[in-house]
Amino acid sequence: MKISMIVLTKNESSRIKECLESMHGWADEIIIVDDESTDDTCQIASNYTDKIFKRKMNLEGQQRNFGASKASNDWVMMIDSDERMTSELQQEIEERLADSDEKTVAYWVPRRNYIGNYWLRYGGWYPAAHIKVYKKGYLTWREGAHELVHPGIDIKDGYKGTTLTKDLIHYNFKNIEDYISKVNRQTTLDALKWHITGKKISFFRAIWKTFDRFGRRQIRKKGHKDGFYGFVASSLSGLYQFFTYIKFCEIKKYGSYLDIIENKKSISTDA
Repeated sequence: MKISMIVLTKNESSRIKECLESMHGWADEIIIVDDESTDDTCQIASNYTDKIFKRKMNLEGQQRNFGASKASNDWVMMIDSDERMTSELQQEIEERLADSDEKTVAYWVPRRNYIGNYWLRYGGWYPAAHIKVYKKGYLTWREGAHELVHPGIDIKDGYKGTTLTKDLIHYNFKNIEDYISKVNRQTTLDALKWHITGKKISFFRAIWKTFDRFGRRQIRKKGHKDGFYGFVASSLSGLYQFFTYIKFCEIKKYGSYLDIIENKKSISTDA
């Protein structure tokens, strides 16, 4: 069963080679959709594929749908520059696609999320499956104006998805600084999403959600078993709610960050 690998990139020269190496020789086709990188990302990628498309990313869903539209094969797999294929996952994909029924058109893949070289096994970070493999024409990414971060998906009526068992490696955060940087970018986009959708949330509810999310990660989902990094991940997960709220308030009061929407400014959302 032939499959097209689609990789979204932006200034990923330090990571793109390992990503492409992990699929090189297995994927029937590799497609790069590059968000106007200013480094050597595309030059490095050209050693693995000639299907490189430069396109500013206004909305993540649009970028993903564009990549799928360039695929020669019916089955596609979306993978980010900080993710790595494994031989076990490749074998499972081959077996499942060869034996799939006509109604199963999408597969969620479990991911091992890392901070540096530490695998976060608890706190809800594993298996944390994401939609990765699907049949073109049966699944699309949402492109609504509010889908600024973590866009949703739509599967054609009468069809379904399921979850694979083998892992995709996800080097999510290089270190704590990188983690904080990604939280900062994504909370800005989520605050804008709240603004566009007219979300209503009080100060006390925002505070409650902050502590509740920390508690669920650290205690209920046993994030404490991951030690130092488990506490860091639980804390930043809780603070994600608080940061989104205070930026939301800033938008309402001062109109901050609205230029991101007005100018369709590109922000990486690879976390």
